Amino acid sequence: MQPKIGNLGLKNRFLLAPMLEPNDIAFRLLCKKAGCGLTYTGMISPLSKRKLDLDDRPALQLFGNSARGIRSFMKKYDSKVSLWDFNLGCPSKLSKKIGHGAFMHENLIEIERILRVMRESTVKPVTIKIRKSKIALKIARMAERIGVDAIGIHARTISQGYSGEVDYDFALEVKGAVAIPVIFSGNVDETNVERILRDFDFVFVGRAAIGDPAIFSRLLKGRESVECKRLSDFGEYLKLAKKYGLFFRQIKYQAMNFTKGMRQAKRIRKRLVGVENIEEIEKIGEIFA
Repeated sequence: MQPKIGNLGLKNRFLLAPMLEPNDIAFRLLCKKAGCGLTYTGMISPLSKRKLDLDDRPALQLFGNSARGIRSFMKKYDSKVSLWDFNLGCPSKLSKKIGHGAFMHENLIEIERILRVMRESTVKPVTIKIRKSKIALKIARMAERIGVDAIGIHARTISQGYSGEVDYDFALEVKGAVAIPVIFSGNVDETNVERILRDFDFVFVGRAAIGDPAIFSRLLKGRESVECKRLSDFGEYLKLAKKYGLFFRQIKYQAMNFTKGMRQAKRIRKRLVGVENIEEIEKIGEIFA
């Protein structure tokens, strides 16, 4: 049976987790090419005026602490995305300062208002991503009543951030509290994904995919990591990054990511630290070969 979120059929159950820095358009396209069932953008404000590249037809993740601007933003981009997501899981200092992400968990009235506006603004699926908290189950049940189509759960607390043990039993509580699909998030990799897929409908692959979009191919086909694939993927990333006009600092950041696990990683990163333009990164690519 084809996996589905709402009315959206997906080719598999492996999703690229929403991550702010890594998930640029070039990286998302590589993940999609490797077989990712659905890519998510990093969190985007509905008040943002910047140009969005959505050629991969991703799930677009919104953030904020009010419904202001959501309806018009969704109308503008609805035809270009596969589904809409709302971030209720980010534990960053910026989220704390502004009062969004995981720091909205105490504001149930505004969460409900936002989700209702999102649900009314599209016929496409709407999802949310939440984090372990005292009222996470209440949020999950409320979201289901409103018509949210799936819930992503990162079973760590705000104070844990992205480190420490994931509370698998808590994630199972969320799964048992609702009838809609639940997406598991937190330390997903090739060693534990089979168990997770026995208990949950979908998995978010996040940090394990950074610098290694081919992980989706391995998850689907059981292949081992191959360094030469990492190198060819970085070459393709560079071409896509130039095509979409990504900023140099973003390309440099991703170049560092792609050295992860490579035998010459330390030497290559040392060279990358001093580069000042894309052309210098391309020359360092010769070291990769």
